[in-house]
Amino acid sequence: MNKTKAAIYKEYATVIFLIITVIFFSIFATGFLSMSNVMNVLRQVSIIGICSVGMMLVILTGGIDLSVGSVIGVTGTLVAYLMVKMDMNMYAAVAVGLLAAVLIGAVNGFCVTMLSIPPLITTLATMTGGRGICYIITGGISIYGFPKSFSPLGQGYLWIIPIPVLCMLAVLLLGWCLLTKRPYGTYLYSIGGNAEAARLCGINVNKTLILTYILNGIFAGFAGIVLLSRINTGPAALGDGYEMDVITSVVLGGVSVSGGEGKLKGVVCGVLIMGILSNGLLIMGISEYYQMVVKCCVLLLAVGFDKNVGKLKHRA
Repeated sequence: MNKTKAAIYKEYATVIFLIITVIFFSIFATGFLSMSNVMNVLRQVSIIGICSVGMMLVILTGGIDLSVGSVIGVTGTLVAYLMVKMDMNMYAAVAVGLLAAVLIGAVNGFCVTMLSIPPLITTLATMTGGRGICYIITGGISIYGFPKSFSPLGQGYLWIIPIPVLCMLAVLLLGWCLLTKRPYGTYLYSIGGNAEAARLCGINVNKTLILTYILNGIFAGFAGIVLLSRINTGPAALGDGYEMDVITSVVLGGVSVSGGEGKLKGVVCGVLIMGILSNGLLIMGISEYYQMVVKCCVLLLAVGFDKNVGKLKHRA
């Protein structure tokens, strides 16, 4: 297999997997293709889809961010606390929540670039610390009683399309613009391919990496606000475990864990596959615990596939 064929095979493998998944659940999951269930799937994947754009940016540089679930939690619980306990204006509370997400992203970027701490260790630390902050904010008790004007963001519709789905589409469009219409996208692929070569070409690697982690924090924070509005309560465990689904979606979508390779359309397919798997297995009555095992296998297969195709391309 030459380099071109390997690249094409990898690009279309996710699309083929998506089609197979849809066909399988269409046959074995009653009502899977109904309009109401399709809208439900899109609503469910909206949070993962929003986060996946930021995660893709990070992984393109050869990094990783395990803290997205905690960023979702910190942003959501902080906004909930400010609106309910501090009686703060909804828009001001959202602004403060997003600033917190920016701060966590900046800490991640600073530690990775200026302190040379590996992204895995850095984001593992902020993931743990962020989850602790969630429990400090809430005291371990869910916060509820939000203003009615806050509900449409997560529960509203525009015609038959859920507002969270429109939010996801807007973020995907923004991600596409960043990757294809701005020099920033070229910088990401260059850094992921060879950071030292990118530096020699005049790219400010550290600045780009810090900006990337901040953007990832913003996307995760926005997802946290949408999720908070959707479930209409702010538990301490808000966003817990989302990092697994987000990372799996991005890698399954063909973004190389080594960096420098991947397309947004593949990530969209990966997000849809994860949502369809969860929804289809639920309709079939399969326990959530078994779903976790399935997601584990999907992640391992995706990474294994990425590594082996990478070897074939290298040999070519």
